[in-house]
Amino acid sequence: MVEIRKSTHAGSWYPRYEPDLINMMNGLFTNKQFGPGSKPSVGNKERTIIGGLAPHAGYAYSGSCAAHTYYNLFKETIPDTIIIFGTDHQGYGNFALMREGIWETPLGNLNVDSQLAEHILQNSEKIIEDNSAFIGFPNENEHNIEIQLPFIKYCSQEKDVKILPIKLAVIKDFKLMNEIAEGISKSISETDKEVILVASSDLSHKNVSDEAELKKFKSYDQEIAENFEALDPKKTLKACLNTTVCGPQTITTLLLTCQKMGAKQGKILKYYTSHDITDKTSGYCVGYLSAILSK
Repeated sequence: MVEIRKSTHAGSWYPRYEPDLINMMNGLFTNKQFGPGSKPSVGNKERTIIGGLAPHAGYAYSGSCAAHTYYNLFKETIPDTIIIFGTDHQGYGNFALMREGIWETPLGNLNVDSQLAEHILQNSEKIIEDNSAFIGFPNENEHNIEIQLPFIKYCSQEKDVKILPIKLAVIKDFKLMNEIAEGISKSISETDKEVILVASSDLSHKNVSDEAELKKFKSYDQEIAENFEALDPKKTLKACLNTTVCGPQTITTLLLTCQKMGAKQGKILKYYTSHDITDKTSGYCVGYLSAILSK
């Protein structure tokens, strides 16, 4: 029996019903201040953009930032499969993928790419098959992969794009991240599919009390963005660990994997904070970054 991962955050972090979600997506993409300013359009070009970083907060906060990532990931072609690196907020503590299954979204379901999953399980000694990493208490409460899926469904139009969710335990071991990236990049090279990758992560999470602290907050995130754009995974990881990024391992593993796939250029698309959205200068603040990696 194929397991279905329910949309546990629909109705809270983003709209539950299809018409409402489509209406919100339209607004996120056409937002000229925080979003790309227009709805996504798909061309028929050779793919050069192979990876992206997207935030994963509630859509009212980070949705327009994430829209930049997906606008660019889909503007050349519609891929066959998207690997999503998710972090671990629930204390799972391992590296796991879902080999077979369906993820529910209000815009329609997304199927897991079982063929690519098999390749990764064969090529990686660290990644295991474990549906409990995504389904059942407490991991069904994890939002960071789920938040990406309506964007994929919205941008993929009528094409049956598959996904491959991979949960990465929160680690600081660069060598281990590189080993994981090696197995994934090798697996992608063994398929004839067009596969791209997304790292799900917000940046800094801190309380700030005034404009001076907000400026310092943004400087930590700027260091991450600059090292990401320079394609320096070691310095990016160090910058992430110097602040309160929730997915330092997803960002670093994305960089490492895409470099092994031939990435030669990083590009920052958009950065803002929750305070920019709410027009606040004090209180709890989260940073959001969208970026892509290209051959």
